[in-house]
Amino acid sequence: MNDSIRFILNGEDIALTDVGPTETLLDFLRLKRRLTGTKEGCAEGDCGACTVLVGRLADGKLAYESVNACIRFIGSLHATHVVTVEHLAGRDGALHPVQQALVDCHGSQCGFCTPGFVMSLYGLWLATEKPSRRQIEKALQGNLCRCTGYEPIVKAAEQVSLMRPSTLFDPLERTRSEIVARLWAMQASGTIRIANGEDRLIVPASMQALAEVLSQEPDAIIVAGATDVGLWVTKQMRRLSPVVFINHLSELQSVTEGEDGVTIGAGVSYTKAFEAISQKIPALGRLIDRVGGEQVRNMGTIGGNIANGSPIGDSPPPLIALGATLTLRSLQGQRRMPLEDFFIAYGKQDRKPGEFVESVFVPYPAAMSRFAAYKITKRRDEDITAVLGAFLLTLDDAEMITDIRIAFGGMAATPKRARAVEAELIGKPWTEATIEAARPAFDADYQPLTDWRATAEYRQLTAKNLLTRFYLETVGALAELKRFEEVA
Repeated sequence: MNDSIRFILNGEDIALTDVGPTETLLDFLRLKRRLTGTKEGCAEGDCGACTVLVGRLADGKLAYESVNACIRFIGSLHATHVVTVEHLAGRDGALHPVQQALVDCHGSQCGFCTPGFVMSLYGLWLATEKPSRRQIEKALQGNLCRCTGYEPIVKAAEQVSLMRPSTLFDPLERTRSEIVARLWAMQASGTIRIANGEDRLIVPASMQALAEVLSQEPDAIIVAGATDVGLWVTKQMRRLSPVVFINHLSELQSVTEGEDGVTIGAGVSYTKAFEAISQKIPALGRLIDRVGGEQVRNMGTIGGNIANGSPIGDSPPPLIALGATLTLRSLQGQRRMPLEDFFIAYGKQDRKPGEFVESVFVPYPAAMSRFAAYKITKRRDEDITAVLGAFLLTLDDAEMITDIRIAFGGMAATPKRARAVEAELIGKPWTEATIEAARPAFDADYQPLTDWRATAEYRQLTAKNLLTRFYLETVGALAELKRFEEVA
């Protein structure tokens, strides 16, 4: 029982004992099961042609999420239900209403991307009875199409939400209780270990087991969502071993809300984090909505984004500006530190051998403070950051700056505070003249690089302009381009 990865594929129980640590779900579906409705487009989680649904038990309930099969490793699928487009057909072979709506609304032309759109819309159909236009567009952020212009696909989503017959025809609704029972039976009683020569994968049974594994394997690659590690394999062709999968550990997926802030487990996905913080910290919620597409947000985790240490990671700058505290864990116990101290140099974090990121505590901004986060990219949705700035401002009754925290990503080898700029601002009046006088201090804080996303000059000017934009927004000027329905 503890030497195989077991899951349900559509309606069939699967048990794999010879799976490699970096074998992707997409390759398994297409090459080993000949389920070719799931397509390979980009192999990096961008285009959505490989979208499938993965159902997992959480708090005793079965929930399905759209994911990118191209960067989802088989080792992360234990005790899950994988659903491909082939499973949607009715007993008599009739199309599912989601598929029929795409036909009726002419939502497919060349057809290559269509199965991925079907699965994304199917996931939305399962979760939301009458989605708004914004919810539909959000569900489709991670699906690209070069033929239709998207409008017919959106119309198909609107149409299918208006004509929902009894859900007994639906393969997932019809078999939900049966699938729940089968998944419960698949739960591992201990740590899963699979070795094939030098290739090894490990699925710890608990957080304590994870600490024990990492004490023995300090150089192991820890994988939660694989939204970055997946590209190490599909694009860089790296061989990884051993790989330790943690996305199933419920202890790492807790969200605890307190009076002063929220503690987010390292395994909490962007989707779940959005639900927890979008009301209390709206600016951070809006930022999460621009992290990848829906599939990436369902897979990617806050803890993974922090632990990876990328200088262009989206979550560290706003969390640093908010004064977040990081908790690390090992067999020796817990260790806490300000999040900003975790990042030492490019590719180097303050994580001792055997330690892993357990959680991050995010303080709520004070009632009178002002917080904003700005992500600058070449396209608005589903793009990697060129510059990301976050600002937390506190003023006194006389509009004097008593405290300000500014953090940027994409400007240095690590996510980094703009301490020289902060020093120029604290104690000064919050005025345009103060902002103009502080802008040159960015040159002391950052010496950015030029790459294909942006030049050094562009990044430096953008950072200065974001400070000005933050000022303008705090005094009531409309400094952000917004969608029509957001300002109407």
